[in-house]
Amino acid sequence: MCGRYTLTCTPEVLAEVFQLEATPDLQARYNISPSQGVACVRAQHQTRKREAITLRWGLIPAWARDSAMGMNLINARAETVAEKPSFRKPFQERRCLVLADGYYEWKREGSRKQPYYIRLNSERPFAFAGLWDRWTGVDGQAIESCAILTTTPNERLASIHDRMPVILPPAAYEPWLDPGLQDAMHLAPFLTSFPADAMSAVPVSRLVNDPRVDDARCLEAVDELSSRGA
Repeated sequence: MCGRYTLTCTPEVLAEVFQLEATPDLQARYNISPSQGVACVRAQHQTRKREAITLRWGLIPAWARDSAMGMNLINARAETVAEKPSFRKPFQERRCLVLADGYYEWKREGSRKQPYYIRLNSERPFAFAGLWDRWTGVDGQAIESCAILTTTPNERLASIHDRMPVILPPAAYEPWLDPGLQDAMHLAPFLTSFPADAMSAVPVSRLVNDPRVDDARCLEAVDELSSRGA
């Protein structure tokens, strides 16, 4: 799964990497958590130009009775996303890029879970494959929210967790954002694990366990023997 991640690079770098006309107004985030507003990119409906937006992490389907449903829908499994009622329509028509430059995963080591920080070897920002939807409450308030797709892990990450987020290669950004591309067969090739040799994973401070801690201390590497209590 993907339950915490980072976005620490500058807005200028994001504008360059994701080909945005306007530089997004963002601050460095070291411990992004579910239910928070997260930086995403989607295609404008009419012009198809890319726009940077903020979506609530935890997808609330348009048909949901209340917004609490989103807390259970932070991730969508790539294997079933085309059939699940909560995700089927967004998968067809409302896909987005969820911007990140690393994420955390927890590996069980004895009686404890050790957090690992996972990123690309290039240390460049990347995009999770995301879905979004718009829900309107009885009071007329609209909430736009998102979920991150997950898949089976590559060989480097399999020992840490049995799932990993779908990280899209840059060549996939344009078709993924195209609302006119709705055939699941054409989208399925994007929903694979990212190459293992392009990624790294290091054990980091357990401070990241607390979602209230959102600073660079979350990224402090720890010795692997120390992390096991040796």
